[in-house]
Amino acid sequence: MLACALFALLASCPAAQAAKVKHTFKIEGGNFVYDGKPIQIHSGELHYARIPAPYWRHRIQMMKALGLNAVTSYVFWNHHEVAPGVWDWKTGNRNLREFLKIAGEENMLVILRPGPYVCAEWDYGGYPWWLMKAPGMEVRTLNQPFLDSCRVYINQLASQVRDLQVTKGGPIVMVQAENEFGSYVSQRKDIPFATHKEYAAKIRTQLIEAGFDIPMFTSDGSWLIKEGSIEGALPTCNGENNINKIKEVVNQYHGGVGPYMVAEFYPGWLDHWNEPFQKVSAETVTKQMQKYLDAGVHFNFYMVHGGTNFGFTAGANYSNKKNIQPDITSYDYDAPISEAGWATPKFMAIREMLKKYVKYPVPEIPARIPVISVPNIKLNHTYNFFNYLDKMQPVVNDELLTFEDLNQGQGYVLYRRQFNQPISGVLRAEGIADFGVVYVAGQKVGELNRLTGKDSVMVEIPFNSTLEILVENCGRINYGARITENNKGILKPITIDGNPIEGGWQHFQFPMDKEPMIGNATSYTKGQPVVYQGTFEVNNVGDTFLDMETWGKGIVFVNGFNLGRYWKVGPQQTLYLPGCFLKKGTNRITIFEQLNDDRKATVSGVETPKLDTLKKE
Repeated sequence: MLACALFALLASCPAAQAAKVKHTFKIEGGNFVYDGKPIQIHSGELHYARIPAPYWRHRIQMMKALGLNAVTSYVFWNHHEVAPGVWDWKTGNRNLREFLKIAGEENMLVILRPGPYVCAEWDYGGYPWWLMKAPGMEVRTLNQPFLDSCRVYINQLASQVRDLQVTKGGPIVMVQAENEFGSYVSQRKDIPFATHKEYAAKIRTQLIEAGFDIPMFTSDGSWLIKEGSIEGALPTCNGENNINKIKEVVNQYHGGVGPYMVAEFYPGWLDHWNEPFQKVSAETVTKQMQKYLDAGVHFNFYMVHGGTNFGFTAGANYSNKKNIQPDITSYDYDAPISEAGWATPKFMAIREMLKKYVKYPVPEIPARIPVISVPNIKLNHTYNFFNYLDKMQPVVNDELLTFEDLNQGQGYVLYRRQFNQPISGVLRAEGIADFGVVYVAGQKVGELNRLTGKDSVMVEIPFNSTLEILVENCGRINYGARITENNKGILKPITIDGNPIEGGWQHFQFPMDKEPMIGNATSYTKGQPVVYQGTFEVNNVGDTFLDMETWGKGIVFVNGFNLGRYWKVGPQQTLYLPGCFLKKGTNRITIFEQLNDDRKATVSGVETPKLDTLKKE
C-alpha cells in the first residue's frame, strides 16, 4: 500500500554501512561472550510474520526503548512455503532478510527459532498443511519423508540467512534446534525415547549441514530438559521462576556450567475464543525479572510484542475438557508492547527497572503511530453467498471429503446434498471440524460447534429439498500430541435419525485466499451467509480498530488484505487495522458474515481496541 512507505518514515533509517563490522559470539566458561567479553542477554520475542513490514523498525525501536539488547523470532515454515515447492522470502512481511537487516541496523542481537516445529499459537505449529497428504508422512518424528521435507525447508532458510550470522558479519548470534521438544516426548510415550532423541539430533545436524555455525540451543520446561535436550546445544528453560532449579537442570545437561537462560519468560499469555482474556500484572513480571537480574540469569520475554494473527494464521489448542480451543486473531498477549505497538503500563514498569541494571544507554520511547477513527463506513453492496453456488462446479462424491481431500488448506467448504424423499430427526455430525452452519432448503436451522461440543441439530427435510452445511476451518492444532490429527471439514459420516447419509455429496470450495469482489450487487437473504462491501474516505492515514461487537462470525478484508476472523463470543471484539494497509483517499472494505442474523448497514473504526469483552456461548 502507498501509505506503508509513509509509516516507514516514522522510524529513522540509518545509512547503509560501507562494510559489515564483524563481531564474535560464543558460549564459553559458563557465559555468553560477545567480542571477547561476557554479556547479559535481555531479549524480547516478536514475530516478523505477525507485524506489517513497514512497522518492523518501529517495534524493534520500542524494544530498545524498553531496555532490551536482543530480539528473538520464530520462523514459520508455512509462512514462506506458500504452496508445495513455492517459496516466498520477498513480499510484504515475508522478507526475513529485510527484518534481520533492520535489527542489525538498530544494533540488536538476533536469536532465531526456525523449528521446523514452532507451536506459537500459529496454524499447525508452522507446518505446511499439505504435509498431512504426503504418502507415509508422520510429522515431528524419525520419519524419512518428514525429515526430507525438513531438510528442504532448512536449506531454503539457510540460503536466506546464512550470511547474516554473526560469523559472517550479521546480527544472528544463536539458533534454536526444534522447539519445546521435551513436551512432545512426554505426550508421545507411544514413541520410543531413543527414537525421539535420534529425531531431534537429526534436526540439529540438518541445521549444521545447511551452514548454521553459531551456538545452538534448546528450550523446554525445566522438568522436561532430559527429554528435550540435544547433545551439542545449550539447554534453556521456559517459564521457570526458581533460580536454583534453572541452574540445577542446566548444569546437569551442560557440563556443570551455564550460561543460564529462560528462553520464554511470560509477561502475558495466549487467548482463545469463548474464554476470558488472560492478563499478567506488571508487578508479577517485574518481581520475577528482578530475581533474574540479581542472579545473572539471561531471559527472553515471550512475548514482548505479540502482533496479529492476520488472515487464517491463528492456530488452536485443546484440553481434556475441550476438543479444540481456537486462538483469537489478536496476538496482543497482554505483552508490554500492545498489538498496535503502544507502550503499556507494564512496559513502563519494565523499562524503569532495566534502566537501573543495564550498562548500555536506553533510548527514549518512539512516538506512537497515529490512531484514527473511521465512523459509519457505509456497506452499500451485499451479495447472497449462496448465489456463488450457481456459478461453481462442485466436487461430487459418495462420501464426505475433508479439506485435505479437496486439496484446500484454509477457509470454508459448503457441503450440499439433495434429498428425493423427506427425512427428519436429529442430524448428528460427530466429525465437525470446526464450525458449521446448517441450512434446510436455504433456511438456517442451527449451528455445529466443535469448540462447545455441539455436534447435532434437529432437521426436517421435505421432499425434493436440500441440506447444506457451511463448514469453517477455525485453525489447526499447534501444540500437543494431537498435532498429528489436523484434518478439517466433516471427518465422519453424518446421520439423521440414526441413518447414515451417503451418496451424492456436493462440495463447494471457498478458500477465501483472495478478497471476494461483488460489484454493485444488492442481493440479501436474512440467515444466509452474505458478503458486504463498501468504500470509505481517509484524509489522514493512521491505525484503527474495526468494531465488530454487534456482528456474528466471519472475516474482514480491507484493500484486499485479510485482517482475520471475528466472532461475537469474544473476548476480542475489534480487529486491528494497521494504517499502512490504508491509503489517503478511497479505501475498500469487504466483510464475509457467516451467521447473518440481522442486516448491517455500517461498520466503524474506533481508536481503542476491545479485547476483553467475553460473551461466552
